[in-house]
Amino acid sequence: MRNQSQPNYKRIYSDIIDQKFPHKKLECEKLLKKKILFAVDIIELNKKIFGAKSQDIKKINQKLRSYNTADILHILDYQKNHKMNNRQVAEHFGLSRNTMTKWRKMFK
Repeated sequence: MRNQSQPNYKRIYSDIIDQKFPHKKLECEKLLKKKILFAVDIIELNKKIFGAKSQDIKKINQKLRSYNTADILHILDYQKNHKMNNRQVAEHFGLSRNTMTKWRKMFK
């Protein structure tokens, strides 16, 4: 069940695609059909719709991200399933290694 204080990202991104980027609908369809969108899914949708950004913008945006418990557990499960170390996961998701270490200590 979606928390009422959290925006309805499926609806927001569906509307953006329908109105401004209809040619990207097929590309984003798999993510939009998911029952629950995690933070990583939203970031992926954003990349697919608006494209990759420069390194400077990525660094600024990273400071503004926040992850809830479900998102953190999803990332830690990804790490376990793909047999990755903290550095590899941090690089993959655009996190710091210290963040990964902190999360692993908190949740494992």
